[in-house]
Amino acid sequence: MAEDKKRTRQPNGRSSIYKGADGKWHGRVTVGIRDDGKPDRRHVERKTRAEVTAAVRELEKQRDAKTVRKPGKAWTVKTWLTHWIENVAPLAVNDNTMVGYRVAVRKHLIPGLGAHRLDRLKPEHIEVFYANMQANGSKPGTAHQVHRTFRTALNEAVRRGHLGKNPVQLAKAPKTGEYEVEPYSVHEVQRLLKAAGQQRNSARWAVALALGLRQGEVLGLKWEDVDLAGGFLVVRRSRHRPQYAHGCVDPCGRKAAGYCPQRRRTNPELSTTKSRAGRRAVGLPEQLVDLLGAHLKAQEAEREAAGKRWEENGLVFPDEHGRSPSHRRDWAEWKSLLTEAKVRDGRLHDARHTAATVLLILGVPERAVMGLMGWSTTAMTARYQHMVDAVRTDIARQVDSLIWKPDPDRPDDDDGAAGALAPVN
Repeated sequence: MAEDKKRTRQPNGRSSIYKGADGKWHGRVTVGIRDDGKPDRRHVERKTRAEVTAAVRELEKQRDAKTVRKPGKAWTVKTWLTHWIENVAPLAVNDNTMVGYRVAVRKHLIPGLGAHRLDRLKPEHIEVFYANMQANGSKPGTAHQVHRTFRTALNEAVRRGHLGKNPVQLAKAPKTGEYEVEPYSVHEVQRLLKAAGQQRNSARWAVALALGLRQGEVLGLKWEDVDLAGGFLVVRRSRHRPQYAHGCVDPCGRKAAGYCPQRRRTNPELSTTKSRAGRRAVGLPEQLVDLLGAHLKAQEAEREAAGKRWEENGLVFPDEHGRSPSHRRDWAEWKSLLTEAKVRDGRLHDARHTAATVLLILGVPERAVMGLMGWSTTAMTARYQHMVDAVRTDIARQVDSLIWKPDPDRPDDDDGAAGALAPVN
């Protein structure tokens, strides 16, 4: 027994196993260097020698794979996500992306998984959480957005050494549902443009349907970004939906900060597009150049009529007093246009889908479409491929019917090549 309690000194850096005076078996493993330059030597204890040996070997395995958690108090899912959403994520993404991140973290992830210790979170915990989300009424797209947010947050934890492996990478992602992209047909686009021609800011809808700019990009577009002589425009900024915080000293009783009488805005109205893919030059078709030119003249007349009430912001599509219209008003005008044109109801984003589909059907190379649409990955084109293939197949079928359809009034050739194409001289 005395030999068991005796601790044999190992060479520097070597792991050691010994039985302590407390009757338990102890192991010590050097896994690296601490921030202060001293050896980072971890301690484990177990009831038996076999158990502590297994624990020591596991630590050595993590050390060799460089997956050992950093020293210090262990993070919980809640503490890490709170730190990430407040201090890390805002440095890398724009305000619109942060809105989605905050909803995923505060409404779903922290209430559902926040109590878990970060380094003990398992893929099975995450999969059960996804199932519970959808069982409680969350749409598949919402669950998938939460999945992507969680994966991004824990990838950062791995990169910083707070987590060995990302369990979200191993968990089965929730299905995104059966939503299909529904672009408008050429006939529907023509009806929309004809109806838009009778309205103020008609070029706004031509830009959406022909170029596929996002709503925020259109509302943030300035004349300095448009070169009518050169036939192109540059997407540099986006207009954000407002976010508010309570400004009241005494509680106003309104749950949502947007309804607080003393509310204060917490995000900028306009911001520069951060992603390289988002900042892009887009060529203008000749007819759109003409439309924008006529729109500029109409705006100059509107400015003169408004007089001192006009607020000069340099916007391409402002309201009647030079200010940028709200996202809600812009959406309402789109819905009104659909009704007037007698076109099926659809989202404003379907105009963007329409532009992307037309480009792909026309055979514009995938990389060029990505550049025009501001996509950062090729995954987006996959959402349109089934429609593009269907249209191409239909065209091929029509060509096949036209060229190879047998002529019942024409006798077969002597050589038996009935229906073959005659050589062209």
